[in-house]
Amino acid sequence: MNKRKPVIGVTLDAEPPGGYSEFPWYALRANYADAIAGAGGLPLALPHLPALAADYLDRIDALVVTGGAFDVDPALYGDRTRHDSVVLKQGRTETELALVRGALARNLPVLGICGGQQLLAVVLGGSLIQHIPDTVPDALAHEQPNPRDEAGHAVDIIPGTLLHRIVGVSEMQVNSSHHQAVRSPGLRAVVDAVAEDGVIEGIEDPGFRFCLGVQWHPEFLIDPGDARIFAALVAAAGG
Repeated sequence: MNKRKPVIGVTLDAEPPGGYSEFPWYALRANYADAIAGAGGLPLALPHLPALAADYLDRIDALVVTGGAFDVDPALYGDRTRHDSVVLKQGRTETELALVRGALARNLPVLGICGGQQLLAVVLGGSLIQHIPDTVPDALAHEQPNPRDEAGHAVDIIPGTLLHRIVGVSEMQVNSSHHQAVRSPGLRAVVDAVAEDGVIEGIEDPGFRFCLGVQWHPEFLIDPGDARIFAALVAAAGG
């Protein structure tokens, strides 16, 4: 008998009418599902229905919060002003907040990717840099000019962290597609990866069995450590 594949819930992006459809539509790059399936998981897309978050959490074994071209509302982490570059998707954020809070309350494994890491940091009590170019002197090109399926810069992996145990190396080559970053990871959370310019690239909370955020997009499988991240998530979901 084949062992049941762990069900990995994956959050969707949402777009207004236009392009694909004249009505509102969801979007998800195929490589998210491919990376999860390649690691032995069963990806399940999660629509923006916050009232059903608990029902979805009853049926999944882990949660992946994906990235997207939008930002977390600064009011959620106590900022009274909003940078001109900030773009909100309130319905998506409301759903992802419900899913992440519910998943952590159940101690389900959670992986936040890019904007998903930023939302995870806010849920854990942290805060964000609203626009890196205005805040970080001599910042790297975190919105890299080269294609997203290529590396943009290196990150240092902090020894002794969950991420270091997963990837087994002290440095990874990662892609970069963000104008915001984690300023503070939260009271119990720790930083586990940092870019050369000091920008936080990874966070985790050791108070949960698997609570990890990465600022890059490991679903592109650019560095060998990327596949190990998905393998670790699926292993935790099946445990």
